[in-house]
Amino acid sequence: MKICVVGLGKLGAPLAAVLAAKGHDVTGIDANPAMVAAIREGRAPVAEPGLQQMIDAARPRLHATHSWEEAVRGAEASFIIVPTPSEDGDGFTNRYVLDAVTRIGAALRGSGRYHVVNITSTVMPGSTDGPIRAALEAASGLHVPETVGLCYNPEFIALGSVIRDMLHPDLILLGESDRKAGDVIEAVCRSVTENVPPVQRMALVNAETAKIAMNSYVTMKISFANFIAELCEKMPGGNADDVLAALGRDSRVGGKYLKGALGYGGPCFPRDNAALGHLARQLAVQPDLPLGTDAVNRRQAVRLAALVRQQLPPGGAAAILGMAYKPDTPVVDESQGLMIAAELASGGIAVTVHDPLALEDARQVLADRVRYAASLDDAVAGAAVIVIANPDPLFRGLAAIAGDDTVIVDCWRLLSGTPCRARIISIGVH
Repeated sequence: MKICVVGLGKLGAPLAAVLAAKGHDVTGIDANPAMVAAIREGRAPVAEPGLQQMIDAARPRLHATHSWEEAVRGAEASFIIVPTPSEDGDGFTNRYVLDAVTRIGAALRGSGRYHVVNITSTVMPGSTDGPIRAALEAASGLHVPETVGLCYNPEFIALGSVIRDMLHPDLILLGESDRKAGDVIEAVCRSVTENVPPVQRMALVNAETAKIAMNSYVTMKISFANFIAELCEKMPGGNADDVLAALGRDSRVGGKYLKGALGYGGPCFPRDNAALGHLARQLAVQPDLPLGTDAVNRRQAVRLAALVRQQLPPGGAAAILGMAYKPDTPVVDESQGLMIAAELASGGIAVTVHDPLALEDARQVLADRVRYAASLDDAVAGAAVIVIANPDPLFRGLAAIAGDDTVIVDCWRLLSGTPCRARIISIGVH
């Protein structure tokens, strides 16, 4: 199938590469000339594990252009995967999606051929069948669903594992204007997945709600696990791993994301939880669950910083390992490690930070408030307390280099069972 992908950023470039590697003829378009140039030259425009290999496998079916007419010409479907930033009220703005839909519609005007526009970006409930549909019909002169199809088909992925998540999704969520449009998008999705995920097809507004509800439910599990960890830390013999392992065995609960550690971060979980609360307020429904989830999450960095201060000797320095919100990505959005570093530095504590990928992104936020270490050895040199803030396996090397006068706050039990001279404090364990 000939497909247009709008947006070649952190999610769009992997999507375009996966579609092309699986046999589709894909043309990508992006407002950033550097992204278009990278795809044309066969280079990954963003850092993501496996993306370069996927681009190599996709050639010569993967193209990029600055021309909307060229991108849409002959395409049977367009996948829009552009940013939908959060607004002050915690809802998402559709301005980039509406611009893309308008340009696609203009390129379709007068073509006389059927085309499906698929919204992959996360949008607020009511958007696709509301302003997005109106913009598409106005620009194209076509009508949904008679002469143009409209779907909402968000990805459930995490930066650092985007390619794997696209190839092995837990489910395919598909909102559809009509059966014909949904059949087109389902066929595309099934052509690229390497597992056999269930497909949930529904009205557009229900799919939009399901997307933010699903991420918000996951954040609720994370905050609940961290709440249990706080309890266990205060009870003699308490161990959150034992408690949560028992909960996870129950089929009503499940073990995924049920680990007492640090709070959630990244570009999706925090904002989707806030968006669900925003939707509830708009509909005059009490947003108690999303608000409580967010409150528990926000206090994690503060309580970890307090723990570090308790362990520091007078004038002692701290090292924070992990500036990215998770391993294998440079993204620092809502990163717990970054927030801990900022909290300690604001109190006058000397802080050194280290991350294999995210130092430059962290520098954009923390500036000169902390010291940046390019290696693990450099990071821990002179540190009285070291915090493992994300579970990057590289940080296991800390066990071999930390001295016996050092305290390690192991938020993820990464060093559990590993011989180490340092004193280890495990989150969730008394």
